[in-house]
Amino acid sequence: MPFRLLVPFGLLCALLPLHHGAPGPDGTAPDPAHYRARVKAMFYHAYDSYLENAFPYDELRPLTCDGHDTWGSFSLTLIDALDTLLILGNVSEFQRVVEVLQDNVDFDIDVNASVFETNIRVVGGLLSAHLLSKRAGVEVEAGWPCSGPLLRMAEEAARKLLPAFQTPTGMPYGTVNLLHGVNPGETPVTCTAGIGTFIVEFATLSSLTGDPVFEDVARVALMRLWESRSDIGLVGNHIDVLTGKWVAQDAGIGAGVDSYFEYLVKGAILLQDKKLMAMFLEYNKAIRNYTRFDDWYLWVQMYKGTVSMPVFQSLEAYWPGLQTLIGDIDNAMRTFLNYYTVWKQFGGLPEFYNIPQGYTVEKREGYPLRPELIESAMYLYRATGDPTLLELGRDAVESIEKISKVECGFATIKDLRDHKLDNRMESFFLAETVKYLYLLFDPTNFIHNNGSTFDAVITPYGECILGAGGYIFNTEAHPIDPAALHCCRRLKEEQWEVEDLMREFYSLKRNRSRFQKKTMSSGPWEPPTGPGTLSSPENYDRAREKKPTKQKIPLLSCPSQPFTSKLALLGQVFLDSS
Repeated sequence: MPFRLLVPFGLLCALLPLHHGAPGPDGTAPDPAHYRARVKAMFYHAYDSYLENAFPYDELRPLTCDGHDTWGSFSLTLIDALDTLLILGNVSEFQRVVEVLQDNVDFDIDVNASVFETNIRVVGGLLSAHLLSKRAGVEVEAGWPCSGPLLRMAEEAARKLLPAFQTPTGMPYGTVNLLHGVNPGETPVTCTAGIGTFIVEFATLSSLTGDPVFEDVARVALMRLWESRSDIGLVGNHIDVLTGKWVAQDAGIGAGVDSYFEYLVKGAILLQDKKLMAMFLEYNKAIRNYTRFDDWYLWVQMYKGTVSMPVFQSLEAYWPGLQTLIGDIDNAMRTFLNYYTVWKQFGGLPEFYNIPQGYTVEKREGYPLRPELIESAMYLYRATGDPTLLELGRDAVESIEKISKVECGFATIKDLRDHKLDNRMESFFLAETVKYLYLLFDPTNFIHNNGSTFDAVITPYGECILGAGGYIFNTEAHPIDPAALHCCRRLKEEQWEVEDLMREFYSLKRNRSRFQKKTMSSGPWEPPTGPGTLSSPENYDRAREKKPTKQKIPLLSCPSQPFTSKLALLGQVFLDSS
């Protein structure tokens, strides 16, 4: 499939027909306004419960009506919910929360944090809120969107993650201490998604701040994974970031791998990067050849292509949405309908579903209110207008309210067979699940802008066009306005041009001075060439790119670790005895 320059998704969807009536089982159509109101009520029941019972902890425990820290003590639910507030139209609460976060969140703390989760939830949430601040009525500072307090917070959080990338391979550790860096005994085994899910946030951060280090480390990590694929074009599930050797060799599109593929596509669209899209399309061929069976996607051994797990995981439900983004609508709809049958069977998606048996997998029967199937429904509905997709939205609202709603929010469903609940409400419920539901039922939301309206923002560096649509959602559903990247990138490129001219001027001046001291009779002067001079093409490119020098660190010993929570180890599956 040849690469074509991709139109921002918001503009693409404006060209496709939308059918606003979605017939239900009795032939009536779910009323979008009715379900928008229902989804908004869901959000505030959960959000208010968090504020009243759990803030400033990361997440709400809805069964005991209290809070706990889960991913680093950042008031995580507040960060994750911030852009959802604006999508629901609540500008006053958005403004209040911006002030609360500036006053209360501190990243200079002695906490071991997940590099992956901190990036997608904290860095992504702050970047999105920063870019939406003006729309929300926040008084922005001069130079916005290339400066601002939320941007500085996002940059501070991201810098805390950079030590994790200081490995011989350039692939990051999975955990970093925010105060001390990587712990000496930290395991070097990281999942594939934990390595390849940075380009959206880190490239955005580099473009807004002018510091290339973030995009650089994200691209190196992506390339190392690409270079580590098997001869049949697949990647495994866990890899040793010190040696580059695969530890868990299951290949699929689900847990441990999922957002790596997602970020190749979204990074390609956000940055208009043909190479990233070409990489994904090559993976897509291998995925179709070795893992797809009757529009289901199984897990296979990455070197042989033999089936290791004939299961569907709920995290795989993002795939139809990703297929939609590359224009593969027919395959996306067929796979979506397979997944939707599982939802209808249980009133949610179990974490693991045995495809041949048509039932849940033992100890994987839960549904933590994940968003992936709803996310795919939103993308597909924008592209096709198929009323079946609104039916999924209706079913999701009814199921979640009936099964998981409690006095203090919404609880994770521990077992879809008997609807037992667990005492946790993940922050992604407000960041993703509710957001995608609302956007499914709100075709006129500003997120769906088709480019007919926009804001012209005057900055000290020129005029910027923002808010024209084409938003790219990170894997935590935080929307990024791609126009802002180009606005700030133009400033950075102009700075580079000046620096290059000054560097060349002084280089020529020094060389001319040395030449004049040697002789005035050896013929006309020419700029010096060869290694070590600015005129050398490789040195000129290196100067322009201004790549940071990678710090070399000694190899760390790999401590033995039980794979009790991993997907598989050399084909052995379900070692979890908990």
